[in-house]
Amino acid sequence: MSVRIRLRRIGKKKHPIYRLAVVDKRVKRDGRFIEFVGFYDPMTEPHTIRLDEERIIVWLKEGASCSDTVGSLLRQAGTLERWHELKAGAAADEKKAAKPGKKESKAKAGAAKSPAAEKKAEEPAAEVKEDSEAEENA
Repeated sequence: MSVRIRLRRIGKKKHPIYRLAVVDKRVKRDGRFIEFVGFYDPMTEPHTIRLDEERIIVWLKEGASCSDTVGSLLRQAGTLERWHELKAGAAADEKKAAKPGKKESKAKAGAAKSPAAEKKAEEPAAEVKEDSEAEENA
């Protein structure tokens, strides 16, 4: 089933108000819906747009597409930009998990040596404290 996020008209004659609805692509404009994810009132100044961003992003992850008008509304609200950032971030995370680079393997090798390096770093600091305490007592 292909799913689409599109507008569903409600309101009075000559005063349209729209709901952003998640629907099957084959259903008529005001037909059966799956879920409402937003509200749009073009008659107010400025236009009123209320969106449930989290639910919209969930549907976009599931493969829903947007109508042209809904796409422009999501772009104005910044939801599409957030979706693209999440999508790009997930792709980058997958690439990192799939291929550990040479730098990562060197970092892991350095992590094994770090306890010895920590002990060496602690010893000179302890000597400096003892010297400063001896000067204070004298």
